[in-house]
Amino acid sequence: MDSTKHIVVAICCWITIVIIGTIGYMLIEGWNLLDALYMTVITYSTVGFSEVHEISKFGRLYTLVIIFMGVGFFMYLAGAVIQYMVEGKIRTVLGRRKLDKQIHRLKNHYIVCGYGRIGREICDTLKRSPIDLVVIESSEKLVPTMETDNILYLWGDASDESLLQKAGIQHAKGLVAALGTDAENVFLVLTARQLAPNLFITARASDTNVNNKLRAAGADIVESPYEMGAARMAQRIMRPTVTTFLDLAFGSGTTDIQMEEIPINPDSSLKDVILKDSGIRQNFNLIIIAIKKPDGSMIFNPSYEAMITSGDTVIAVGESKNLQSLEKILNPS
Repeated sequence: MDSTKHIVVAICCWITIVIIGTIGYMLIEGWNLLDALYMTVITYSTVGFSEVHEISKFGRLYTLVIIFMGVGFFMYLAGAVIQYMVEGKIRTVLGRRKLDKQIHRLKNHYIVCGYGRIGREICDTLKRSPIDLVVIESSEKLVPTMETDNILYLWGDASDESLLQKAGIQHAKGLVAALGTDAENVFLVLTARQLAPNLFITARASDTNVNNKLRAAGADIVESPYEMGAARMAQRIMRPTVTTFLDLAFGSGTTDIQMEEIPINPDSSLKDVILKDSGIRQNFNLIIIAIKKPDGSMIFNPSYEAMITSGDTVIAVGESKNLQSLEKILNPS
């Protein structure tokens, strides 16, 4: 029986004993309801007030029984309350330690700072792919939400260097600054860039005038949710079929079709192989729509004679399981 049930049982026992005691005094001594209830409570709680009326010998024996029951009940209740407090504390401590151990083991993960509406949407999207992530959130009110969403999290100020280090910023693949204000995001980006000079940082900007400040602070990409939302609505009006395809390609639809970018590892067996000999289309049923070169140039709709070289990034479309299979070959760990 858990501690909560112990407390419920104790309350039920208390009510039952009070009822039994009151009825007993009414039957044995012939008292009215108020006198019997009063005598039961002062006896049961071992307060030691004087008796309401003269009491018979049998009534005294009955009072002794009530006293022993009261002492036993209070011992039980005290134990239940202590168990409830101790178990809750232990459960919290053990749960926190488990989370800390899981976070400590993360490598090449993403750190999402802020679990408001934007941060939660980002996490939901990232969780659709085999990506590890940890959230840093300052609002204690959102802790139950993160636990319900089964998110690894740290509670505190995201710009705190010790907290960022605890989140594994030196081993992270990227950081998302999605805090509530632009000022907080600017300071966070500055701090994160100092701790991890090579970290890929994406920042949220509510005001477009802050974009340059965020980039100067060290953000690689700055996005405004409001601009993106407006542009998306406009595209849906002008190009509904294209936007539907993009929804599918980026995993927001009901099908398993996705678009993925996969870097070419120097150890890949397909390095320095032309597309027609790679077997990507035949073996994985994927379409290569672009190849990004190390210098940043992009080859759209590459011909079958295009060669995949080390440092390239292949952009492919197809089912997620096939994309994962291709990634194991192009970017073996």
